[in-house]
Amino acid sequence: MSPRKNRRNAPGAQPEGASGSLWGQSTEEGPDGEWIVRTVAGANAIKPYRCPGCDQLIPAGVPHVVAWPADERGGTDDRRHWHRPCWNARGRRTPNVQRSRNGPRY
Repeated sequence: MSPRKNRRNAPGAQPEGASGSLWGQSTEEGPDGEWIVRTVAGANAIKPYRCPGCDQLIPAGVPHVVAWPADERGGTDDRRHWHRPCWNARGRRTPNVQRSRNGPRY
């Protein structure tokens, strides 16, 4: 087994994982507007949340994403906790329509 190689960054370059974000927080542009997105590590996820993408529970201890509109920075009511795959697929999903038992399927 070969020893681990320590890679050094070129002078003036950003370290790996530092893509201009602050503590895992970045701004993402999507078809539904500009969002501030923050990643939550599993160790920091202490409460269960309901994902708006799949309407499933995100249990405590599971890493996920918190997102809110960029134009309302102080709005804590607009923050939503998403599974990472649900957040990435939000543009491809249609709204989940609740139908009655005998409602049409179209």
